Amino acid sequence: MASKSLRPNHSIVPVNNQNSDAMSALKVTIRLPLEYGWYEQVRLNVVESGSFNMLDNYQGFYLQHKFNDSDYAVFESEITLETRALYYYYFTYKCNGQITVLNKENVGGNTPFKLAVNFSSPDWAKGAIMYHIFVDRFYRGNPEKPPQMPGRTINDWNSKPILGPNPNANGDWNVDYYGGDLLGIVDKLDYISSLGTDIIYLSPIHWAQSNHGYDTVDYEKIDPYMGTHKELKLLCDECHKRGIHVIVDGVYNHVGNKSKYFDEFLDHEISEDGKAGAYNHPDTSPYKSFFKKFWHNGQTLFSYWWGFKTLPECDTNSPEWQNYITGIGGIIDQLFACGIDGIRLDVADELSDPMIEKIKEAIVRNKSDGFLFGEVWKNPMRMGRGYISSGKGMHSVMNYMPIDAFIRYYKYQDCWKLEQKLNEVFEEYPTDSILTLMNFTSTHDISRAIELFGFNEFTINGEWAWDMYHNNASDFVKNHVLSHEQYEYGKKILKSYIVALAFLPGIFSIFYGDEVGLGGLHNLANRGSFPWGKEDTDLLDYFRRMLKARKSNTFLKYAECKVIEISKERFMYERFLGNNRILVIASRTHYETETNIPSEYSVSGVVFRSNEYYPLGKLEPYGTLVLKVTKKQS
Repeated sequence: MASKSLRPNHSIVPVNNQNSDAMSALKVTIRLPLEYGWYEQVRLNVVESGSFNMLDNYQGFYLQHKFNDSDYAVFESEITLETRALYYYYFTYKCNGQITVLNKENVGGNTPFKLAVNFSSPDWAKGAIMYHIFVDRFYRGNPEKPPQMPGRTINDWNSKPILGPNPNANGDWNVDYYGGDLLGIVDKLDYISSLGTDIIYLSPIHWAQSNHGYDTVDYEKIDPYMGTHKELKLLCDECHKRGIHVIVDGVYNHVGNKSKYFDEFLDHEISEDGKAGAYNHPDTSPYKSFFKKFWHNGQTLFSYWWGFKTLPECDTNSPEWQNYITGIGGIIDQLFACGIDGIRLDVADELSDPMIEKIKEAIVRNKSDGFLFGEVWKNPMRMGRGYISSGKGMHSVMNYMPIDAFIRYYKYQDCWKLEQKLNEVFEEYPTDSILTLMNFTSTHDISRAIELFGFNEFTINGEWAWDMYHNNASDFVKNHVLSHEQYEYGKKILKSYIVALAFLPGIFSIFYGDEVGLGGLHNLANRGSFPWGKEDTDLLDYFRRMLKARKSNTFLKYAECKVIEISKERFMYERFLGNNRILVIASRTHYETETNIPSEYSVSGVVFRSNEYYPLGKLEPYGTLVLKVTKKQS
């Protein structure tokens, strides 16, 4: 039996100057303790992601014995593998007539090792703090209301959003505006920086027909209420001075029916070069190939996203559409010319793999470490698609599955689902995707977290923890406001939730206003204007204090994660990298609890605590405690 200091170790590194987009040569080295005995053969076994039976579907590579030193036998070979974001691998060796499997179980885990070939996420995005801004609702750089435009109404800043048909705009939905703009974000950069923000993620900024921006009118223009390309460049420049990166929403699966590309109502004049919308000129429009069509009852009809007649669906396999967005001088080039650093893809799982790969190519062409992540609500590694696993597409996704599980855990004590979804992510996702997952407090598509935690008069009505019986424009949603008691209760839970979430691997993302108690039930009321001058300063101070503690532990950018306990009383996990280790404990109960703290953690290593007056082994209701090992353990 080998001593503790003599354990197998290995490395797999690219061979210099032999990488290509398709294949990579890798040098594999493994060192095995001589005291184990005589090694007859050593083999590396590589399995593509999606194959979970480690005994089948593997590629085997025999390693050659190179030399012995005083303690180890060293085996080594060069192998070639295709580009891929995730392979699993393990070793087998025959020693003294017995075959042994070497995987992470032998070195402290219970899964095979992971390997990425020609795939990595930008270092600046790993473990970052993100601030997600719905631009129209954040801040007006110009204190005056924006000028009136046809089909739009202007709200007073502190009024509620108009939910459902707008009586002052022909009954159209989502056409009430507040006038938040890019210059307003520039004005508030000191505030955004005070949260430790590394990334600003902007909701769609192209000219659109609705306030949410997901029904583009013209990709070549910034929405008139938000600003101009010049002002986008100013925002990026000012962010970069503060060490903040800028990501914009990329909506390339569908456009608006009033867009210049579709132009159902002939809102756009035919240009001098004959450009006209495809709806009324299906055979002659230069945009005709942009759209997805189908044959029905002897007619060719346009396809609409999920049947919404305001959202004609783009053909993301169309070379013309791909080139318009991703080609030289195309839309992505125009955005990066303003200084952006990355793109979040709307409904990424509905884009074709070739389209996503071309988007990635366009991003890297403009910025070698540009970041690409997408809206995918399910496990992207199980969807039979290559948009991450191929290694040529997105770096990561929005982390909807575990967020749903966290909300269920805090509301319904659902320990099983949280454990299941965290294991699924940690075992099945590429490491660099895990380190850049968007772990969000809320988003524009779900109820605000404080609402979900503070309001208990509804039950889950669908697949997700935020689904409700009430639709997003019902009278109930329109008139709903948390009582003072509900708000304070929701805030207690929110404080525990954000600590549990913030110290996990990935990007911690704040949806604008969550840090100051902005409410909103369902996915229209959740888009209210930022309550400047009416912030919950206690909650804001808590966010700032917690995020300062998180950011001061820089090893968290890369650290692994081990879940220790998921119970009805607490969620507890460790993050570790080398000799750096922290322990995170978050209570999910309304009563005081006691917790056994491992001996290597002590009061001298407190990183963050929700209440400094509690003894180290106790937590107040929904309390939190983060501890760090303060000396090297033997």
